[in-house]
Amino acid sequence: MSLANNIDYDYLMKFLALGDTGVGKTSFLYQYTDGKFHSQFISTVGIDFREKRVNYTSRGRNYRIHLQLWDTAGQERFRSLTTAFYRDAMGFLLMFDLTNERSFLEITNWLEQLRMHAYSENPDIVLCGNKCDLEATRVISVEQGQALANRYQLPYIEASACTGLNVKQAIELLLGQVMERMENSMNNPQLARLMLGGSHTSIIDRNLRMSISAGEVKNNEDFTKSQCNC
Repeated sequence: MSLANNIDYDYLMKFLALGDTGVGKTSFLYQYTDGKFHSQFISTVGIDFREKRVNYTSRGRNYRIHLQLWDTAGQERFRSLTTAFYRDAMGFLLMFDLTNERSFLEITNWLEQLRMHAYSENPDIVLCGNKCDLEATRVISVEQGQALANRYQLPYIEASACTGLNVKQAIELLLGQVMERMENSMNNPQLARLMLGGSHTSIIDRNLRMSISAGEVKNNEDFTKSQCNC
């Protein structure tokens, strides 16, 4: 049963993890919600999500937050499906792999897609360079990551889904941004609708996911990752 069915929270927040396939989105979210690292995953098909309850204190008030962390497929053929979920997300964790230059260069394209389909032209985004523990194979420097973040006026953080370094901090950084926007925009009806969970993505359409699995993925072995996606 989904945690969201037990309505003992103040706000429901939906965050999307975006980025190329293999950057470690699924491992990152599992590390955040379960405190565990899984070295091998079958690549996400379409979209999936994790959940976690957190407490957040702001301006002297405590909030009970129910987080839905949506894990999107990085493959191009699923892009039209995942963009349908952008508008109902309040915040975005935009990830690249510090050991993969292509995933870094693709951030610009992800940002264009995001700003085209999100509920706002200026949504809350945290840029995250994942796999910072793999120093020996790293190809993107801290300076390069920060320069890209500065270019688009985004907060930047480096993390490791493998060790857990800065995983919690990345989510908390995004949560803080969204809460600040919420507190400064109480009269924004679109934001209020998202905060209260009044959207079609509150419950996964399992029939849709089953049809994707049956119709789009003919051989899961094609998607098995043979290396650590931390």
